[in-house]
Amino acid sequence: MKTIGLIGAGHIGSQVARLAVKSGYDVVISNSRGPDSLSGLVAELGPRARAATPVDAAKAGDIVVVTIPLKNYRSVPVAPLAGKTVIDTNNYYPQRDGHIPELDNESTTTSELLQAHLLQSKVVKAFNHIHAAQLTTDGLPAGTKNRRALVIAGNDRDAKATVTHLLDQFGFDTVDAGPLSEGWRIQRDTPGYGPRRTADELRKDLAAAKRYAESR
Repeated sequence: MKTIGLIGAGHIGSQVARLAVKSGYDVVISNSRGPDSLSGLVAELGPRARAATPVDAAKAGDIVVVTIPLKNYRSVPVAPLAGKTVIDTNNYYPQRDGHIPELDNESTTTSELLQAHLLQSKVVKAFNHIHAAQLTTDGLPAGTKNRRALVIAGNDRDAKATVTHLLDQFGFDTVDAGPLSEGWRIQRDTPGYGPRRTADELRKDLAAAKRYAESR
């Protein structure tokens, strides 16, 4: 894997781009405002980075990170992502995204929505429960005691292995929550959403998570 494409270049996207370049990847970054709006970030990242359209970022990436407001997930290009590992960082915030009935009634999860849109892609949930600023400050070498861990969820074993390797390169242990349908265990307002956790602590948080309906 040599190139990471980013659809979205906000707080999380820009931080993932920084980690990717530091780890030796090329990055192709896009947003909804056009490549010219990313000139400052590209200049900061250096020669391994370039700005493009979302379609071009999707085509270029060996791994592609979708990090846009959830309400816009249907704008993600489908054909260029067929067969690829797609990392989904999304969270559901009704005040930003509007109400999405199937999320309100908890009949699906955010990443399952994206997977349904990208039927031929291998979606893996990641990066959604850490403050963006901490992505570039909290990483530690493999084997470090009390290393911070991040949760993934996904339906494809090989895609999850790919993302686990990426997280390790970025400085984090990985806790596998299971299939995408279990991604709710690390959504907003769950125990593991936000605070710094080791792998063992995160596993306990996932086990303690409750559906919103159970918490009301």
